[in-house]
Formats: sequence, structure tokens, C-alpha cells
Amino acid sequence: MAEHDKQPEQTDETGAAQARENDPAAGEAGAQDAAAAEGEQEAVARLEAEVIEARDQALRAQADAQNAARRAEQEVEKARKFALEGFAKELLPVVDNLERALEAASGDDEAVKAIAEGVDLTLKSFQGALGKFHIEALDPLGEPFDPNLHQAMSMVENGDVEPNTVIAVMMKGYTLNGRLLRPAMVMVSKAPG
Repeated sequence: MAEHDKQPEQTDETGAAQARENDPAAGEAGAQDAAAAEGEQEAVARLEAEVIEARDQALRAQADAQNAARRAEQEVEKARKFALEGFAKELLPVVDNLERALEAASGDDEAVKAIAEGVDLTLKSFQGALGKFHIEALDPLGEPFDPNLHQAMSMVENGDVEPNTVIAVMMKGYTLNGRLLRPAMVMVSKAPG
């Protein structure tokens, strides 16, 4: 009886294979299954490409956002650093006038000495306040002329110093956090001849 059971199974498998060969609809179904599998593979490949593209776009967007944040931070820092620029430019003539007052007050008169002492204390206090906000004076006497920091008012022949050396400062220059507020007005030496 066990042999009898095995024979119908073989017959069923053989019969199914023969039915497929003889039935064109069964062959078409197999072809459709293969086509569907290829379609699924194409869809998977397309979706994988879309995922890669979406990931790339997300990374680019993240990099753009980081760059924008860094630029904004730099602009805020620059604005904070140089916010006093206009105000400081307006104060520089006050410092110049206090220095001129001290030069004019030099003498032996006791009444003038007391005023000069008060002006000197005021000037020092004012310069200290400017220093707290990183406003520094440029007094380039004896230094080489630098067109980025100095403005030449005149050139004078002088054989005692190197050509293009600052030999007189008519008005001090100032910087704010290393940025030029006002160039120093200077007299520059040139070679005799």
C-alpha cells in the first residue's frame, strides 16, 4: 500500500508539469510572475535611489543651516565688536581738544598749572574709558610709514632718518578692536636730493 501511495504523487507532479506544457494559460502565468518580479526589483531600485537622493538633500540642507547659523553668529559678533564705531569717531575730537589744551597750558603760571592738571586728569580718565572699549591710539613717530594706518600730510627731505619714516605726528590715529577708526595724520621723510 505504501507503494501505491507513492505512485499517485509522482503521477500528480508529472501530470501538473504536462498540464503546464499543454496549457498556454499556465505558461503565461509563469511569464507574468517573472515580469512581476522584475517590476518589483525595478521599483525597489527606484525607491533605493530616491532614498539616497533624499538623504543627500537632507545632508545639504543641514550643512546650509549650519553655514547660515555660523554666518549669523559672525555678523552678530562683528556688530557687537564695532557697534561703538560711530560714537567713538565723534569722541576723538574731544580727546584731540584736551591734548591741545594741555599743550597750550604749558607754562609757569600757577593758575594755569592747576587748570592744566585738571585737564590732564580728565584726559587720562577719558583715555582709560576709551581703552576699556578697545579704542587705542596710534602714535607712529619714528615708525615706517604705513598707508593702511597713516595719512601723509606732507613729505620732508631728511637725511637723518630712513626714507618713508614718520618724523612728525600732527594728529594721532585710533583703532577700534584692530579696525582703523581714524588714520594718524603724519609728516613723512624722503631722501634728500
